[in-house]
Amino acid sequence: MNTENRQLNINRIFKAPIELVWKAWTEPELIANWWGPNGFSTTIHNMNVEVGGEWKLTMHGPDGTNYPNRSIYKEIIPYKKIVFEHFNPNFITTVLFESQGEETLMDWTMLFETEEMFEAVVKAHKADEGLKQNVEKLAEYLTNLKSL
Repeated sequence: MNTENRQLNINRIFKAPIELVWKAWTEPELIANWWGPNGFSTTIHNMNVEVGGEWKLTMHGPDGTNYPNRSIYKEIIPYKKIVFEHFNPNFITTVLFESQGEETLMDWTMLFETEEMFEAVVKAHKADEGLKQNVEKLAEYLTNLKSL
């Protein structure tokens, strides 16, 4: 089944070991520092990184608007894969990690239920640009973490 017309995907090689990248994705006090597009801050309310675990957060927009988010983890393979289902709008996020020595390849895909949902989210919320900004923020955060 072809899903390209209803998914966003981005790849990035980070100049950071896989252990650090994994921590940035799975520890609430770390992910809060980089999650969300430019100008947004994030409050993590609950982050239970295990199959069936809930992840609740609020993204705070630059204009003061709050965006509550809720996801359920579907698959966790330490240092390899994170899959979660996001609700309202509904999509499945799959993040793959591959160690390349002192660097880490990350492949991040958001798969929407329908092509219409995909188009609505990309048009209304600029999800494609937000995803790119999120990855840039993660890259910068990892660089700063390594220098601590």
